[in-house]
Amino acid sequence: MRYYPLFLDLKNKKVVFSGAGDHAAAKIRLLLKTEAEIVVIGEDPCDDVLQWAELGKITFYNRPLQNEDVRDARLVYGANDDLPADEIAIALGRSAGALTNIVDNLEASEFLTPAMVDRDPVTIAIGTEGTAPVLARKIKADIEALLPASTGLFARIGDAFRPIAGTLKTARLRREFWTKFFFTEAPKALLEGGRRAVGERLETLYHEVSASDAARGHVNSAVRKGGSVTLIGTGPGDPELLTLKARRMLHEAEVVLYDQLVTSQILELARREAVLIHVGKKGFGKSWKQDDINALLIEHAKAGAQIVRLKSGDPSVFGRMDEELDALEEAGIDWDVVPGITAASAAAASIGSSLTRRGRNSALQFLTGHDVDGFAEQDWNDLSATGATAAIYMGLKAATFIRGRLLMHGAKADTPVTIVSNVSRMDQKVITTTLLELPDAIKAADMQAPAILLLGLKSRRAAQALNQITLPQMKTGAA
Repeated sequence: MRYYPLFLDLKNKKVVFSGAGDHAAAKIRLLLKTEAEIVVIGEDPCDDVLQWAELGKITFYNRPLQNEDVRDARLVYGANDDLPADEIAIALGRSAGALTNIVDNLEASEFLTPAMVDRDPVTIAIGTEGTAPVLARKIKADIEALLPASTGLFARIGDAFRPIAGTLKTARLRREFWTKFFFTEAPKALLEGGRRAVGERLETLYHEVSASDAARGHVNSAVRKGGSVTLIGTGPGDPELLTLKARRMLHEAEVVLYDQLVTSQILELARREAVLIHVGKKGFGKSWKQDDINALLIEHAKAGAQIVRLKSGDPSVFGRMDEELDALEEAGIDWDVVPGITAASAAAASIGSSLTRRGRNSALQFLTGHDVDGFAEQDWNDLSATGATAAIYMGLKAATFIRGRLLMHGAKADTPVTIVSNVSRMDQKVITTTLLELPDAIKAADMQAPAILLLGLKSRRAAQALNQITLPQMKTGAA
């Protein structure tokens, strides 16, 4: 991130434009929505500038910019559509301590003016660091369609009530109150009775939330303080594969415990106020002990926190879900589980191959290459049968062991195996090889964890596809 987004207070602050033509008018039009004191200085003014000056919305001087014009300015724009003139204006602005911008000149500007969605006082700024203005306009249009015009009205009515809402006992109660107001009760009240009904509903909602909290406190006080834990499967890494419930629970969480493989894009969906704690386990490296994770969950839950425990993939597939739920139940703590897309399903989707297929396999095995004692033993006879299909987790370092066991039990050397690393992510890699060449193929492609091995499956995608790797020909021939 090169440009850090800020909302600048321009109330009664001076903003100076050097240039009065159409080039300046586009930026002035946005600033007219603020409470800034706008001063426009330049020759050959466009019609908009003259009209705004006549209406008293701006101060206009029909002459070149002078030193004293930029005194006490917060922002100075060079908008002459003439680089030498703009550079003079910017030099004067910087000497006066103002932030400066040459319109449509990224490198010469200290700040950028973003695309904006205006639902005053709700403002959404959209920036692409000058790289893709067309994309910014598309995003703006999408957000405009999502936010009704009443959004600003609800925010203004809510702002006046904020001191009263602040008397609700906990941050969770306050979030519950405002969530119900903005997304359910206010729109309904506006539709049924107009603006006055919105204000009235705000007051009754406050009393309802207070009363429900008192009732819950009476029932639960002898059992627990109200903390809870939600185990969420984050899928293989792509945030777009999260369920809607997972997104909602993550946004509401006060404490987030996350695994090694949970991506930064998913963590970005948590509230900024949430406490994020990394409790990842790393193969063949330093890891958190499961007992310590359980203790941390219980500690925060007993303190009353709303906790989300993020697990890569699906919590019920090699996620040690039972151990954490057992500990929570023993401590008397409420829990919930939100399933996620496991890596096997996402990997199969990425290569366009079904995990089960009529006439090929009527069963599917989910295996792990390692267990607590080392390489994991399986039903090798069943796995070696023609048409057998399996999704093998944590199988990269066990590839030689897996190949040996399968060949010993009669598996064909040319059985296809597809390996997918970083499933669903931008750096996903896919190779299809044979059982015989499996360890060599992994080494040749420099496949790194996290990866999943799909035994018995080939990729539909051409080897030339961007997310595939073409392996060098090996002595027995690559599949």
